[in-house]
Amino acid sequence: MMSTQRDYYEILGIKKGASVEEIKRAYRQLVMQYHPDRVPQDKKKEAEEKFKELSEAYAVLSDPKKKELYDNYGHAGVDSRYSTEDIFKGADFSEMFRGRGDLGSIFEELFSGFGFEDFGAGAGYGRTSRRRHGEDAHLEMSVTLEEAALGTEKEISFYHYENCPQCKGTGAQPGSKKETCPTCRGRGTVSSGMGFISFSQTCPSCRGEGAIIKNRCNKCSGEGRIKVRKQVKVTIPQGVDTGSILRLKEEGNYGDGGFGDLYLHINVKPHPKFEREGDDVKCKITVSIFKAMLGAEVEVPTLFGDVKMNVPAGTQPNTIFRLRGKGMVNLRTKRVGDQLVEVGIEIPKKLSLREKNLLIELAKLRGESV
Repeated sequence: MMSTQRDYYEILGIKKGASVEEIKRAYRQLVMQYHPDRVPQDKKKEAEEKFKELSEAYAVLSDPKKKELYDNYGHAGVDSRYSTEDIFKGADFSEMFRGRGDLGSIFEELFSGFGFEDFGAGAGYGRTSRRRHGEDAHLEMSVTLEEAALGTEKEISFYHYENCPQCKGTGAQPGSKKETCPTCRGRGTVSSGMGFISFSQTCPSCRGEGAIIKNRCNKCSGEGRIKVRKQVKVTIPQGVDTGSILRLKEEGNYGDGGFGDLYLHINVKPHPKFEREGDDVKCKITVSIFKAMLGAEVEVPTLFGDVKMNVPAGTQPNTIFRLRGKGMVNLRTKRVGDQLVEVGIEIPKKLSLREKNLLIELAKLRGESV
């Protein structure tokens, strides 16, 4: 039997005065490390002893009253009621955890968030299987930049699992029933005892259901669901971008607890004219050197149709103009971005003799030698 005189704080690797959360975190990490099912066969005995030691330390330090006794009087304050022998005989077990719920709830609290629904003592107190929703489904969808800017409605087609219409989701042939699993006797888990700790895992025969099907439904082969093709209309809101995810509630796969969700992963296709930059849209246009010099009203394409834009006289190459409210709608704030128009200057490659002479004359007027 392990010594009860070893310091409980040392066992959990924490300092005296540690908070309840620190105690719980340390215990959870060490239990995961020394769980007998997670160590090689030749180290199981050592792990079991370590597990008992950890449980004893946690049983005292996790209870404020017992912790206070231990902090003030050491082992003498708790040994009379919480010795190792008493704990594993169950004599003072209920007293030790009074006010903290049963052992199952304690382990459920400790390991919540880790995904181990059948892990720890809680599994030994009854079936762990629950009615679960079906799996979520994921689908990629591509839209154009115009569709992202304006919003649109699309019809999509996909496969998902639905409740079997023949067996109504039971998996059993109509007229027959599920039978209690002989391996786990309906509990959904199989356990191996170790003192007051019960290590459990999902029953391999019934996969945690607690029941088995001898006469399987011939339509779904006992799965309780079938794969079907479905078509739905989807509203694409204004402002979606590559990486946006749309959730279609209960359009995923069927499970005995209902349908999961369908997640649409949006991809916005590249555009030949426009480039998105956050909520703004950028584009380039080219005007003649004469319009840039003299000023002009030019037509500019936008995602919402062509608009007129004034190019002032003396516009320089690569000048950027802003068209307010011609960008993308922000999905969160609903603010509308702008369109940034970069103006390039087109210089004629060929000139007539008269055009050359006029330009030479203009250059001389400006004091330039050409």
